[in-house]
Amino acid sequence: MDISSEMVLNLIPLFLANVLGVRTTVIGLIEGVAESTASILRVFSGFVSDRVGSRKWMAVLGYAISAASKPVFYFAAAWGTVAGGRWADRVGKGVRTAPRDALVADSIDPPRRGLAFGVHRAADTAGAMLGVLGALVAVWITQGSAGPLQAHTFRLIVLVSLVPAILAVIALAVGSREVRIVQQERARPGFRGLGKPFGLFLLLVAFFELGNSADAFLVLRARSLGESVVGILGMLVVFNLVYTLISAPAGALSDRVPRKAVIVAGWFAYALIYLGIGAVGRSWAMWLWYAAYGAYYGAAYGTARALVADIVPVALRGTAYGAYSTVVGAMNLPASVIAGLLWDRFSPGAPFFFGAAVALVAAVGLLAWSPRTKD
Repeated sequence: MDISSEMVLNLIPLFLANVLGVRTTVIGLIEGVAESTASILRVFSGFVSDRVGSRKWMAVLGYAISAASKPVFYFAAAWGTVAGGRWADRVGKGVRTAPRDALVADSIDPPRRGLAFGVHRAADTAGAMLGVLGALVAVWITQGSAGPLQAHTFRLIVLVSLVPAILAVIALAVGSREVRIVQQERARPGFRGLGKPFGLFLLLVAFFELGNSADAFLVLRARSLGESVVGILGMLVVFNLVYTLISAPAGALSDRVPRKAVIVAGWFAYALIYLGIGAVGRSWAMWLWYAAYGAYYGAAYGTARALVADIVPVALRGTAYGAYSTVVGAMNLPASVIAGLLWDRFSPGAPFFFGAAVALVAAVGLLAWSPRTKD
C-alpha cells in the first residue's frame, strides 16, 4: 500500500499548485483536514478492536478504503475533487492504523518490541521508497527532468498506483494471521484505564505535533528553491532510504536503552533539521536536510509506538494506539494551517522556524516526563 500511496500523495501538492493553481494556504488546509479526518476514526477503530478482540479485519477494511480512493485522483479537475480523494484515503488510514499497531504489539515479546516496530517502519518505508522511485521513473519518461508537474503525468502515475494497492489488500486478507491474546490484563474500560503517564505523554506529543506541519510543505519548500519535480522525487527517495536503514537499528537500540532517551534525541534533532530547512538557500542543501529528516523519523517514529505499548495495559492497546494516532492526526490541521499562513504572510522558511521552536520546547518537556511500564 505504501508503494501505491507514495507514488501519488507526494505529487498532490505539486498537482494542486502547478496544474490547478491552488494557493499554499488551501493546500495546507486540505492536508490538515485529511489527517484530522483520519484521527477521528483512529480512536474509534482502536476502541472497537479492543472490544471485539480482533485486529485483522478492521485493518483489511482500512486498506481497502484507501485503495478505492485512488481512482478519484485520476478524474480530478478541481481542488475539491482532489480534497475528497485525499480525505477518503485518510479515512482508510484512520480505520486501519490503531488495529494494525495493536496487532504488531500483540505479536511480539516485550524485550523485542522496539525491534518489531523498527522492522515494521523499515518495511513500510521501503515500500514508500519504491513508490517514489516508480513516480520518478514515470515523470522522467513522460516529461523529462525539467518543468513543473503536468496533468497527464500525474494521471498516469495514479493508474499505475492501483496495481500495488489492490495487491496489498489481497495479501493482507489472505496471508496475515490474527494473533489473539489469551490472557489479558484486567484494566478499567475506556480512557481512564490508560493511566496518567500516558495522558501526559499525549499532551507532549500534541504540543510537538503543533509544529510538525504536513510534509507537503517540504515538497513546496524544495520547489521554492528551484528544484525540479524529478529532483524532489529524488530527495524523497533519499529520505525513505535513510528512514528504512535507520528504523530497525534504532528500534533495537530502544530495547537496550530507555525509549524516552531515543525520542528526546529525535525531537532535538528535529528542531535542528527544521531550523536548517527554514534557513536553507540552495536546492542542493535540501538533499542533505531530507536525509537528516529521514534519520529523525527512523529513530523516533517506531520507538514512540513501542513506548505506547510499554505504558498501557495489554487489554487497552487498541484504544491507546487510537488515542495516540488521533492526537498526531488532529494536530496536523492546526499545524498545517499555521504553516500555510506563515508561508503566505512571511516567507517559505517561516513555517520551519516555528516548527523548530515548538519541537525544542516539547523535547525539554519530555525530558521531565516519567514513564511507567506495564510489562
